[in-house]
Amino acid sequence: MGFAPPGPWCNQPKTLKDERMPLSTLKIPALAACAFLAACATPTPRLGPDGLPLPQVYRISDRMESEIQFRMLDSVNALRQASGASPLALNAELNAAAATHSRDMSLQNRPWHFGSDGSSPLDRVTRVGYAGEFLGENISETYETELETLSAWMSDPATRDIMLDPRATDLGFSWFQEPSGKIWWTLITGAGSGGAARTS
Repeated sequence: MGFAPPGPWCNQPKTLKDERMPLSTLKIPALAACAFLAACATPTPRLGPDGLPLPQVYRISDRMESEIQFRMLDSVNALRQASGASPLALNAELNAAAATHSRDMSLQNRPWHFGSDGSSPLDRVTRVGYAGEFLGENISETYETELETLSAWMSDPATRDIMLDPRATDLGFSWFQEPSGKIWWTLITGAGSGGAARTS
């Protein structure tokens, strides 16, 4: 929209009859406009003592389960491709071992690699019938998403090496979420299962 100074077409302003609206008539549109603008406002996040926004609880629904596993598989495979390693396939037995360990860590209320029965990661993949070689296990106790957890694992050389191991062919990934929203993540890699794999 432009602006033009008054020209000959604008000699005299026309005089309009002075009509005033009652104040109550103006209140209704003004309140409606305020309500509309308030609904459009971005909510202010709650801040923690460090001044950073408090995390939102990441709730995993039943419909998200396969999406999460394939999102993790795709993300790990993208990282492996960038490092020159071949892609992994989801493995049902390793998924089962990961799910069992995630639930067990929650029951023990501590993230560690040994089961409440003293089992090691190798014991657990053997119990579920995995035919390949166990290579490694990453675990996490967090309120973060699977991709935030993957990022944390990539920042640590020990956990990164498990995911990028060039010998790996199979991936197991699962979790257990407590009612509070805390998630216990478990990722397992293996080599040479020879057939129980699903790929995306």
